[in-house]
Amino acid sequence: MMSKHPLSNPNHCQSSTNNRFSHLIFLSNMPVQTSSDKISLQHPKGASVEILLYGASVVSWKAPSPNDSAVAERLFVSSKASLDGSKPVRGGIPVVFPAFGPPTHPEHLQLPQHGFARSYVWTYDSTVMDNEAGVSVRLLLEPNDEIKAIFKKAFQLTYVVTLAEHQLSTDLHVTNPSTTEVIPFQALFHTYYRAPSADVVVKSLAGLKYIDKTASTDAERSTLRTETRSEVDVKQYTDSVYEDAPQSYEVIWPGDGLHIKTKNLKDLVVWNPQAEAGSKIGDMEDGGWNNYVCVEPGHVRGFIELQPGKRWIGQQVMTVVGGGKRSS
Repeated sequence: MMSKHPLSNPNHCQSSTNNRFSHLIFLSNMPVQTSSDKISLQHPKGASVEILLYGASVVSWKAPSPNDSAVAERLFVSSKASLDGSKPVRGGIPVVFPAFGPPTHPEHLQLPQHGFARSYVWTYDSTVMDNEAGVSVRLLLEPNDEIKAIFKKAFQLTYVVTLAEHQLSTDLHVTNPSTTEVIPFQALFHTYYRAPSADVVVKSLAGLKYIDKTASTDAERSTLRTETRSEVDVKQYTDSVYEDAPQSYEVIWPGDGLHIKTKNLKDLVVWNPQAEAGSKIGDMEDGGWNNYVCVEPGHVRGFIELQPGKRWIGQQVMTVVGGGKRSS
């Protein structure tokens, strides 16, 4: 029997095979198709996911809701997004590492905004079957010459994406292979959920401290505020970073919604640029801000200091809980 959160164990994926590109394999009737630039998973009950090797970016997650068998797209990707590896994808689930936003750590000053993980081609490592609930693929990123030029630390990133009937899990493993050096980093899943921004709300944030990055001055942008709303909306330009969040949230709108559960991701960003800022984003389709909300779990207030020989794992599990049909 499927557990309530069958994908919630970040250590569940152990390698069972080492399949390479351009073939079709079957695990428990769940096909996994790999090609030179992407990986596609298909669940027998309709759910599917597509992952670009460039940036390990999830660019599609389709799933039914528990009480409606119709499959719906759960992620937003701008129609102007570059999917050819020329720049990070505008939408889906970009992986942010080792810096969130403009770099601020002294060891990160050569990095681009949001780091480099979303801007390099990852390697497909293996397809891993845990149990009948789902299928997982594992991708790897290690330093190449270009990365070494801007980030001096040794590291290994492992990204595990797991698909079930109503769930998607993304797990980022950061390993420090050094015997002497600490790796300071931030990490975040920049998830774009397809939802009507006029109606969607995020729950479980009341009482949390946050900063408002839309404020007009540096002093106001760095001032900690307290969230008083039981339901946070994005009807206006929103860019809020919540500290020490509960790691369990609901993203809901009329007739549909998702539950998000995270591990080791203590902060949460809620972002929608609306026309005020969205019209200035070159790869954002006109009016695209009406069709999504970014709910981004991460560790971005302060830095993780990963000790030599240690591993850190951050996870988000997204479960469809709503009922109504939506257009794709």
